[in-house]
Amino acid sequence: MIDRLCQLLLLTTFVLLSAQTSAQQDTVPKTSPPNRDSVTKPASTDTLPKRDSAVKDTVVKIKDSVLVQSDAPPADTTPAVNRAGQGQKVVTGTVKSTTGEVLVGASINVKGNTRTIETDSSGKFSVAAQPGTVFEISYVGYMPRSVAYNNQDTLNVTLSAMGATNDAVVVVGYGSQRKIANTGSISSVKAEEITQTPVVNVAQGLQARVPGLQVTQNNGAPGGNISLRIRGTNSINGSSEPLYVIDGIQISNEAGGNSVSPLNTIPPGDIESVEVLKDASATAIYGARAANGVVLITTKRGRNGETNVSADVYSGFQQVTKKLDVLDASQFATLENEVYNSNVYPNPSSLGKGTNWQDVIFRTAKIQNAQISVSGGSEKTQFALSGNYFDQDGVIIRSNYKRYSLRAAIDHEINDMFKVGATILGTYGVNRSIPTASQSLDASATTQSLLGAAIGAPPTLRPYDDQGYIFPLADQFNARYREVVNPAGLAEVYSQQAVKRTLANVYVQVNPVKGLQYRGSFNGDLISTLSDNYSPIYILAAVERNASSGNASKSNSNVTSLLHESVLTFTQDYGKHNFKVTGVYAAQGNFANSNTINANGFPNDATRNEALQLAVNRTVTSNRNKETMQSYMGRINYNFAEKYFLDVTARYDGNSKFGANNKWGFFPAVSGAWRIIEEKFLQKNKFFSDLKIRGSYGLTGNAAAIGPYQSLATVASGNDYYFDHTYTVGINPSGIPNPDLRWEKSTQANIGLDVAILKNRIALVVDIYQKKTEDLLFLRQLPISSGYGTIIGNFASIENKGIEFGLN
Repeated sequence: MIDRLCQLLLLTTFVLLSAQTSAQQDTVPKTSPPNRDSVTKPASTDTLPKRDSAVKDTVVKIKDSVLVQSDAPPADTTPAVNRAGQGQKVVTGTVKSTTGEVLVGASINVKGNTRTIETDSSGKFSVAAQPGTVFEISYVGYMPRSVAYNNQDTLNVTLSAMGATNDAVVVVGYGSQRKIANTGSISSVKAEEITQTPVVNVAQGLQARVPGLQVTQNNGAPGGNISLRIRGTNSINGSSEPLYVIDGIQISNEAGGNSVSPLNTIPPGDIESVEVLKDASATAIYGARAANGVVLITTKRGRNGETNVSADVYSGFQQVTKKLDVLDASQFATLENEVYNSNVYPNPSSLGKGTNWQDVIFRTAKIQNAQISVSGGSEKTQFALSGNYFDQDGVIIRSNYKRYSLRAAIDHEINDMFKVGATILGTYGVNRSIPTASQSLDASATTQSLLGAAIGAPPTLRPYDDQGYIFPLADQFNARYREVVNPAGLAEVYSQQAVKRTLANVYVQVNPVKGLQYRGSFNGDLISTLSDNYSPIYILAAVERNASSGNASKSNSNVTSLLHESVLTFTQDYGKHNFKVTGVYAAQGNFANSNTINANGFPNDATRNEALQLAVNRTVTSNRNKETMQSYMGRINYNFAEKYFLDVTARYDGNSKFGANNKWGFFPAVSGAWRIIEEKFLQKNKFFSDLKIRGSYGLTGNAAAIGPYQSLATVASGNDYYFDHTYTVGINPSGIPNPDLRWEKSTQANIGLDVAILKNRIALVVDIYQKKTEDLLFLRQLPISSGYGTIIGNFASIENKGIEFGLN
C-alpha cells in the first residue's frame, strides 16, 4: 500500500513540473503513448532531474510498480487558432471569388475569438474547429460571409465581388437592403472608385460615375464650391442641391457660404461608399427635403479582428496646360501706333517681349494629402480613428485651400439586446480666394476678375517697381491707363474664409425580440464661419483711389442643427413571403445667427481689416433666424420568393417656414420590381446573371426655396426722420404675408431595367424618368398702389425627363 502511495506521489510531482514548464512555453501536453527509453526505481522527489531550456519534454507513467520515463514528441508550435484541441479538428480549405480567382490574404476569423488568420499565396488556410463553429471570412472589395462548420474535412468558400452580384448590399434611407430587392433608382459608388484620383471632396470623385448626376465646379479655386444636380434643375428661386446625409446626419448645404463646398467637410479617404437616390421611391423616405434627390455618404467603421493601421500620403503639382496666345510688348506697341495713328511708342521693337501677365498670375501649384487611419476591435467593440491633412495651392497666385480633420467612431454591443455607438467628425478648413468676375472690389470699382485683368493689361508695363512693390499701371505711362488695374495688385486682395464644422452622432439600438429593432439617434451639426476681406488702396485703378481708400469687411456666422430620429423596424418571413416594416419619427431644429461689418476710407493699408474703427464709413448688420421641422414616416417592403417586390412609402412633414394654412405636407410613393431571372423558363439559362424590371411613382417636396419668415408680414429699418429735433430710425413694412405659401412638389415616374450577364462581369442599368415640379416658389410683381414691390407664392412649374444608361 505504501509502495503504491509513493508511486502516486512521484507521478503527481512529475505531472506538476511538466504542467508548469508547459504553461511557461505555451505548449499543449501530448497524450500519445511514449516509447519506453529508461526505467527508474522509485526515489524521493529531491533527486528528480530539473528541467531547463535544453531538456526535452518528458512523459512518465507507472507500469508494473516502476516509473517509466521517455522523451515526448517535439512541441507543437502551430498557432492556437490553427491547432486542434480537445474535441476539435483541423479543417483546411480555400477562399476564391465567384470567377474562380484565389483570394490571397483573405481574413478568416473564428466567431468569438479575437485572433485572425489569412489565406496563403494559393488561397488556402487551415484552422482548428469544433462542429458548430462559425467562420467569418472577408476580403477587400468582396462581400463578407459567415460559414458554419459541420464536421466536414474541407471548407471551400466563395466570395462575391461588391456591387457585382445578387449578394451586394446598397444603403437606402434609414437602413440597407440587398441589391436584388431594390425597386428604386439608386446608384452606388465604392471608396476605391472615389479615391482613384486626388480629389478635394467626394463630389469630384462622383463625376462621370453616376448616370443622371451633373457635377459642376463653380470656379477653379482650391476648395471652391461644387454644385450637384440630380436629374436636372428642379427650382427657380430655391436651391436645386440634393440633400446630403453623412452617417445619418442631414447636413446643411449652405455651410461656408457660396464659395466653399459643404462636402469639403469629409475627406474622401474616410468614405466607405456613396449612394445617390434619384427616383421618388428611393427619396420619398426623406419627404419634404428630397425633391432634388439624396446623396447618402457612409464612412468607414471598425471591424472585428486585428487592429489595422494604414497611411495614405501623396504629393503632386498642378499647372495650366495651355495659356492664351497674346501680343508681346513690341507687337502691342506697333498695333497701338496704327490704331491711334500716333507715335505713342517711338521705337516698338526696342520693347522686346515685355510682360506676359499670364506668367505673372499663374504658377506651378503644389497639392499634398496625408491621412492615417486606425481601426479594429473585438466581437463586442469596434472602433475607427482617422486624421487628415490636405493642402492645395491654386494655379493662380495667392489662392490656397487647407483642411484639417479628425474622426472617431465606436460601436459597442452591450449584450444580445443592446448596442450603442457614436461618431464625431471635426473639420477646420481655410480658403484663400482671388477676385472673380462676380466680386466687386468696392462700391465704385469696376468689377473685374483677375484673369480678365491679366488678359487686358498692356504687355508694355511692369507688375513691380524697382523696389519690388506693386507698380500702379497709371504711374508708369502718364496716367494713360487710369482705369486699368494691375493684375499683380489685384491678386493681393485679401479674401479668406475659415470654416469650423463638427458633426456628431450618438445612437442606441435595442433588439427586444427576434425581428424587431429600435434605433434612436441624436445628431448635431455645428458650423462656425469667419470671413475676412480687404482691398488695398494701391491695387485700385488711379481713377478710383480717392473715392475708395481701402475697403474691408468682416463677418461671422454660426449655424446649429439638432436632429432626433427614432426608427422602429420589424422583419418577418412567412415561407416565401418576406416583410419589412419601418416607422420613423423625426424632429429637427436649425438655428442661425450672423454679424457683418463693412468699412471703407482707411488712412493707409497698414492695419488692413484688423482695425475697422479707423475707417471713415462703417455699417453693421446682424441677423438671427430659426426653423423647426417634424416628421412621421412609414415604409413597407414586401417580396415573394425574391421574385416579386413591392415597396410603399409615406411621409408626413411639418415645417415652420410655410404659411399658416400649409404647414404640413404628405409625400407618398410606391414601387415594384419583377426579377424575371427567377422564372422557371430561365432556370437553365447560363447567359443572364440577373434580369429585373422596376417601376416607381411618387411625390416629394422642396423646403429650401424660401427663408424662415417669408410667409409672414415683416418690417425693416429705413426712412429715418427727425421728430422733436431728434433723429429717429424709421421702421416700415418690408414683406407682405402669404398664409397660403406651400411646398414645391415634384411628382416623378420611373421605369428601370437591370441586366447582368456572364456571371455578373457585365451589368447594364437603364432608367427612363419623367419629373414635374409644381407650385414653384416665384416672385410676382404687385401694383405700386399695394405699397409692396413683389410677393412670393406658388406660381410656376418646371419639368425634367430623360433616359439614363449605366454600364459596369
